[in-house]
Amino acid sequence: MRFSLYCIGRMKAGADKDLFDRYVDRARKTGRGLGITDVGLHELPESRAQRPDDRKAEEARGLIAALAGGARLVVLDENGKNLTSAGFSGRLEAWKDEGVPEVAFVIGGADGHGPDVLARADLKLALGAMTWPHQIARILLAEQIYRAMTIQSGHPYHRV
Repeated sequence: MRFSLYCIGRMKAGADKDLFDRYVDRARKTGRGLGITDVGLHELPESRAQRPDDRKAEEARGLIAALAGGARLVVLDENGKNLTSAGFSGRLEAWKDEGVPEVAFVIGGADGHGPDVLARADLKLALGAMTWPHQIARILLAEQIYRAMTIQSGHPYHRV
């Protein structure tokens, strides 16, 4: 199984990117022992359409086209489920046990997700009730993926 993060827009060099990269690196190393073959990032361009609905639709088409067949789609959405870290880890582990080849995590553009991406989602996930900048959402997601792996491996990183 592999984890892929699909994000609209690019993360610029700096402290945010360094922290994101640190968690992805930790996840890659920890994941090897759990059968996770990769944790990858795919950045897609932001739409230049004038209307928000057109931007969301264009970005949704790009995201859906980029996804591999058979992937489970986790869409970060403010109206999604609030899972505990243990609950999130359990969901990922269940998909791994089912033989799912990839879990694709999707962070949309500034206007949110188009209806096609939301309709395709296997899980709509919220990172809490607050609104986060997309760069911070990437960091939080990468950290939770790493945390999920440490929970599965019994590593003491996650303390209850």
